[in-house]
Amino acid sequence: MGIVAGLDSSAAHTSIVVCDAESGAVVRQGYAEHPEKRDDPQSWLISLGKAASSGQLADVTAIGVAAQQQGLLALDSGGTPVGPALLGNDKRAQPAAADLVDALGGRQAWAQRVGAVPTAAHPVAKLRWLARHEPEAAAQAAEIMQPHDWLVWQLLGRPERRVTDRGDASGTGYWSASSGSYQEDLVELALGHRVRLPEVVGPAEPAGQTPEGLLISAGTGETMAAALGLGVRAGDAVVSLGASGSVCAVHHEALADPSGSIDSYADATGMHLPFVRTLNATRVLRGTAELLETDLEGLSELALRSTPGAYGMVLLPYLEGETTPRLPHTAGSLHGMRRESMKPEHLARAAVEGMLCGLADALDVLRGRGVAIGSGEQGAEGRPEGGRIFLLGAAASLPAVQAAAPLLFGGRVVVPQPAEYAALGAARQAAWAQLGGAEPPRWPDAACQVFEPGEESAVGQAVRQQFQTVREQTHPGAFDG
Repeated sequence: MGIVAGLDSSAAHTSIVVCDAESGAVVRQGYAEHPEKRDDPQSWLISLGKAASSGQLADVTAIGVAAQQQGLLALDSGGTPVGPALLGNDKRAQPAAADLVDALGGRQAWAQRVGAVPTAAHPVAKLRWLARHEPEAAAQAAEIMQPHDWLVWQLLGRPERRVTDRGDASGTGYWSASSGSYQEDLVELALGHRVRLPEVVGPAEPAGQTPEGLLISAGTGETMAAALGLGVRAGDAVVSLGASGSVCAVHHEALADPSGSIDSYADATGMHLPFVRTLNATRVLRGTAELLETDLEGLSELALRSTPGAYGMVLLPYLEGETTPRLPHTAGSLHGMRRESMKPEHLARAAVEGMLCGLADALDVLRGRGVAIGSGEQGAEGRPEGGRIFLLGAAASLPAVQAAAPLLFGGRVVVPQPAEYAALGAARQAAWAQLGGAEPPRWPDAACQVFEPGEESAVGQAVRQQFQTVREQTHPGAFDG
């Protein structure tokens, strides 16, 4: 059936991966940085052109598009942006998000309506910010898109039909993964008037064809595309180690969480991706490394000189406050210090364990809502159908993290080899749209290093229990409600 391409337009660059449609074998790749004005949508097209400038898209029969999530493009009635794009990492809308929470009646009301409580990242909060700080631009806004929607529209030649997918739509704050529908009154609540919204198409449904006849698939957000590229399935979870952290897992239904701990996203296959975020992940390691006058690699080496349990020291890693558990105004704290434990290697180990225990708490939030994690079974030809915990991010390569994670997460941890997984997922979606079928084509799973809990699993449980005991003593009832 030929070859297909996946495009990933991230916040900084465009990646292209071209694959055989049936086998998933990578044929060629392309890459280009975005120009300096990264909030100018034209810069995304420029970098796409550069990434494809060496013939990367020659003979391609279908294209899938992934892009940075939760960006906002407000367009006038002629399809021209009314101002620069508001990108996903733009934090200016946080006061607007808080206002919207109050305007609808609180966190529970938002969780029930759209499966998420607004933050600065959500496009619905960006609309509120636009209405308050750029009222003339807000008044001109006739339709709104996210980056992936806009790129698909451009590739199709700006047709009358505008489309998006359920994965990207689920991160807007005005589309419900539970009902599968827009909540247009929330757009009006935020912006002051209703606007045109792109049609949400099914996972395998094409967005259309270019004037030259090239098939363009529905596309999706980067996170959903990366999950598809990695081969994440029911029973798996994905733990991302950025400065902050996140945990998500494939689930069969949307989750409404009144506490706001879970964001109920949809995936790119028709399933759901409930998300739990933590404010503190790799920043815990970097801060400890600076304190010990070393770097992340040096911190890992120190931590491996200690033993599980860090000689009795427990670090509660809430350095920037925390969202899971909800402790916005707290600080981190170090417990269990004794004269014999006050050594660099034990502090390094406590930092690694504290970070991972915080993320294990996030995994437990999902497990507590019935999300199967680590429950995979053997499928056809002995192939595991799930039960893996993917560990992503630069810190995932640290030996101390790889050693401790299986013990503290209580399951098989896999660390994928570096690859353009969002672009691979977009290519896989393009192949699905072209080949048809009830499920995406069965491409090889990501190549991973595998780390098992082994015989020390009971030791890991004891470390988790000690962390939970200290957390409850220090912040009683933190997970209540």
